Amino acid sequence: MSKVEIIGAPQSTYVRVVRIVAHEKGVDYDLRPAGPHTPEVDAIHPFGRIPVMRHGDVALCEAKAIVEYLDGAFPGPSLKPADALARAKVEQWISLINTGYDPVLVRKYLLAYVFPGTPDGKPDRARIDAVVPEVMRRLGELDRATGSGHLVGETFTLADAFLIPILHYLDTMPESGAAMAKLPALDAYFQRHAARSSVKATVPPPAGRAAT
Repeated sequence: MSKVEIIGAPQSTYVRVVRIVAHEKGVDYDLRPAGPHTPEVDAIHPFGRIPVMRHGDVALCEAKAIVEYLDGAFPGPSLKPADALARAKVEQWISLINTGYDPVLVRKYLLAYVFPGTPDGKPDRARIDAVVPEVMRRLGELDRATGSGHLVGETFTLADAFLIPILHYLDTMPESGAAMAKLPALDAYFQRHAARSSVKATVPPPAGRAAT
């Protein structure tokens, strides 16, 4: 069957989620850099969001659906536990990350640095200062959740794959980076998984540059 093609900007946290899972599963893939609402993305995603994926006749959008396909369609250890309760907890964490943590940590906080929309292009301090207390609360929650070294169980799961790309960016920002360094469980969790081969192989280039 033809090679998997992952389409989307390599700086996107959700594109990186899919790439991490592909590496974990040993899936040979091509990364095709593309932004939201580009023709190749709009052809697959009804709302023009990234990532999207092609694999022969298979076309999928939404990171959750794509990683489920990669985990189920390719050999190797599953990134979801066999136990029903543990599998449910993985699903629970993915939902929490997508609906609770990403909107605060990425959409409100990180994007106020990366895409501030200010006249001079500098970070939007008003937006940042307003959301920092909520960022601190979310990081505290994650510190309590990562004490075992994983979000669920004792092995790397899809839940971890969804969280690590967010932590990568948070670690580079002034307020969140300083806070993470003072949260022992979360800092250890991030450092541990940052050393995984799948995570090191997918470190995104700086914003505005294509992947090499």
